[in-house]
Amino acid sequence: MVIFSALMGAITWNLLTWWWGLPSSSSHALAGGMIGATLPVLGFQGLVGSGIARIAAFIVLSPLIGMFLGITMMVISTWTVHKQTPLRVDTWFRRLQLVSSAIFSFSHGTNDAQKVMGIIAVVLFGTIWRDRPFHIDWWMIISCHAAIAMGTFFGGWRIIRTMGHSLTKLAPIGGFSAETGGGVTIIALAELGIPVSTTHTITGAIVGVGSTRGWRAVKWGTAGRIIWAWVFTIPAAALVSVLVYGITLVVVRLAG
Repeated sequence: MVIFSALMGAITWNLLTWWWGLPSSSSHALAGGMIGATLPVLGFQGLVGSGIARIAAFIVLSPLIGMFLGITMMVISTWTVHKQTPLRVDTWFRRLQLVSSAIFSFSHGTNDAQKVMGIIAVVLFGTIWRDRPFHIDWWMIISCHAAIAMGTFFGGWRIIRTMGHSLTKLAPIGGFSAETGGGVTIIALAELGIPVSTTHTITGAIVGVGSTRGWRAVKWGTAGRIIWAWVFTIPAAALVSVLVYGITLVVVRLAG
């Protein structure tokens, strides 16, 4: 029931922010959901303060790192091709975006898919597989990556419009720089075992790339709305999880 409530809290907040066209963090929504679902059962003693503090710290740090690497990649890319014609630059970087998209997609799998595998493993090894040695079966890996691939294929077009048009305008060279900077950041932090937000990181990278064209190239009003969504993600998901847990508990008792 705790896991169910945590997932419902995260899913509800993610659906709301998708409807609003705001790129919120599924990672932090899941963390908030788990916090909210744990509180009614174990109270604050059931929470690991150091883990929560690390997640909270990288709400700030991951977009800043992504921004720094996005700017760095944009400067390097621009200086590399500054003697070429705009048409040739666009042609080259449209092709190179296949590489940067692959890097970012790989980073998405190293980060986001692992969290869902963790949830599945917690449920199984905490119940019917208690006597088995802990491991991640192949079907867990395939199902999590397939779900992410399907979500990417069908697309959250409201989010795409916000990131691709409402935040700043990206030419192919800018898209390459943002995807590479964001992807490298996520892969590095995943190797350190830090569950950062893919959304936060790529948003920081996009803002960094846009800012290389001047302060006005970034629509800071949209950026502000996105940041507020980040601030409210963990407490909002936690609140929904608490409510879901309470409702589920009442239903179970009535049914019993």
